[in-house]
Order: sequence, then structure tokens, then C-alpha cells
Amino acid sequence: MTGGRGTTGRERKAAGREASAAKPQPARAAKRGSAENRKARSAARRETILTAALDEFSERGFAETRLDDVARRAGVAKGTIYLYFRDKESLFQELIRTMLTPLVGTIEAMGAADLPLPQLSEHIAEMFVREVYETRRKDVVRLMITEGRRFPKLAEFYYREVLSRIVAAVRALMKRAADRGEVPPGLVDFPQILAAPGLLAILWNGLFERFEPLDVRVMMKTHLDLLFAPGRGS
Repeated sequence: MTGGRGTTGRERKAAGREASAAKPQPARAAKRGSAENRKARSAARRETILTAALDEFSERGFAETRLDDVARRAGVAKGTIYLYFRDKESLFQELIRTMLTPLVGTIEAMGAADLPLPQLSEHIAEMFVREVYETRRKDVVRLMITEGRRFPKLAEFYYREVLSRIVAAVRALMKRAADRGEVPPGLVDFPQILAAPGLLAILWNGLFERFEPLDVRVMMKTHLDLLFAPGRGS
């Protein structure tokens, strides 16, 4: 041994561990990648089931839809559905939650913005056309219109998760607008009036679109122009 202290066995082991930790760990990386792939496949399968469920519910209605039919359309075994959803009702509820709840959060955020109501309502109307009427979300809303009376638990879930939050947000922004003289004070009690053209558009689309197509954007703009006509709030 020449000069200085030699390296001990313990130090050599520590150095070996540090070098090993510094090197890539192929097995660990592969395991992590495999877990991520499984998670992605599971999420994709869940999305496929929800899409198939929306197709079946839209074609057959809630009562006539069977999980066997959903599974067949989704290309999975019926038992696979139970890995994600407890039963048909929870599948329908998750369809509502997945498709509409993010949009409700956006409306709540817009409702909290202290902007003139005519300007804000135009943004909400455009968002309705773009994110609901022109997408499969309108099918979920139509399902609730047609099935809610027959299945009160579903209607209660929809009201709690979607409608009650939207009504509260719109009522709050209408209250601020009434305080500024932009709308009549009585309108605060009926925020549903602001959303009425949207529901009409969805009903019309399902029943009469093939006879007389509806320009939803123009109809909603006309509705807002009438609602916020100069002097209407005084």
C-alpha cells in the first residue's frame, strides 16, 4: 500500500451501491412502463364502455338497455364492466359525471366572474353550442329529459350533480346583473329562463331537425338580445 489510507471493504460496498443507483435500472423502468401501459389500457377500456353505454341508452332507453348489450358493443366481457361500475345505474351516473361535471365547473367559474351579464351570457351560450349541442353531451341531456320522470333516482342525481350547481351559478350572476340594472330584479328568481333556448334546441334536434334545421347560435343570440334589450333592466 503506497501513501494514504486504503479503501475498506465497507467503503467499496457503499461505492458499489452508489454506482449501481446512478446507473439506469432497466428492470425497474420496464416495470414502471408496464404499470403505466396497464393504467392507460384500463382508462381506454373504461372510456370505451362509457361510449358504448351512451349508444345503448340513446337507442334503447335506460329501462331496455342491458349490460350484456353494452359489453357486446364495447367488445368486452360482461364481467369486465363490473370491474369499473357496480351496476347499470352507477354506469349511467358515471356517464353524467364524466361528460357533464367538467362543463359545470367551467360554468361555475364563469358565473363567478364579475363581468357584464350580456357579455358573459354570450360566452355561456357559445360554450353551450360548442361543448353540448355539437357533441354527444346533448344525448346525455336528452336522456335525462326522456328518462328522468321514470327513474327519479337518476333525476335526483342529475339535479344534484349538474342542475343545482348551474342554477346557483346563474342565479348569482343574475343577482349582480340586477344590482347593476342590467336585468329586471324578478329574473333573479328564474335563472332557468337563460337556459331555456338550450333545452328547446335539444328537444327540437331530437324530434324535428330533419324537417326544419335549427340555427341554434342565431336563436340563442336572438334570445339574449330580447332578454337584455336596452332599458329592460329598469
